[in-house]
Amino acid sequence: QVRLVESGGGLVQAGGSLRLACAASGLTFTMYDMHWYRQAPGKGREFVAVSWSGGSTSYADSVKGRFTISRDSANRTVYLQMNSLEPENTATYCCDAQQPLAMTDYWGQGTQVTVSS
Repeated sequence: QVRLVESGGGLVQAGGSLRLACAASGLTFTMYDMHWYRQAPGKGREFVAVSWSGGSTSYADSVKGRFTISRDSANRTVYLQMNSLEPENTATYCCDAQQPLAMTDYWGQGTQVTVSS
């Protein structure tokens, strides 16, 4: 059974930092593209960052230079380091594991990030 469990969310003041983690189990971690998405209240889901299985990364323009995605294959965990947080970053952040060739897509439950002004 595949499980993705996010952690690390919380309440932080503007300008602060948080490090989110997504621990994966039940899948061959190295074969998956690991994404972070977020959804703010009343808004649609928004792409944040991806760690491709091949090793490269991509980011939404709004977070470039402030957020960093990384993965620890030994521990099957993907991280999202978020610096210089802004109130607009308040959202539920979810981890998504995709293996396009196998057409598989798994989601975690999400972790809440609240940034106060």
